[in-house]
Amino acid sequence: MCEYCGCQSLTSIDELTREHEEVVRLISHLRPAHAAGDVPAMARVARRIAAILAPHTRVEEQGLFPPLADEFPEQIAALQAEHRRIEAVLAEAAGEGATPADPSWPDRLMEQMAVLRDHILKEQDGVFPAALALLGTEEWQAVADVRAEAGGVLPRTVPAADGAAQA
Repeated sequence: MCEYCGCQSLTSIDELTREHEEVVRLISHLRPAHAAGDVPAMARVARRIAAILAPHTRVEEQGLFPPLADEFPEQIAALQAEHRRIEAVLAEAAGEGATPADPSWPDRLMEQMAVLRDHILKEQDGVFPAALALLGTEEWQAVADVRAEAGGVLPRTVPAADGAAQA
């Protein structure tokens, strides 16, 4: 994904980016399952995506988005609305072994995963560089504090001696 602005040198953005990358990887597993009509496999992947997005979304909405909302209110509101739509379709597969009974769910899931891919690009190409330019030390600490509370399913990164994040 994006590496042109240097925002991934911040641990908070690096972690969000790595989560984006894992979600995109998982979305690629949905396509063959959808083509095969394998709804149970789609539900398993949806649960894995939801597990990554739950803390990820919390970090964005409680840490990253608030200091950007005054400058970009419409864009932040649109991103949050997309979060709700994506969460809703993923939630239909919640629960170990759950397979949505609604025959429209596989197509709706695929539609929302296309939204999610575009959403990720908006964040990586817009939100993250804007945050790098606009947020100060206190705001970045707030993002880190939310991450500490929210956790995540991917291994955490630690700052290297040069300040760059490493897994």
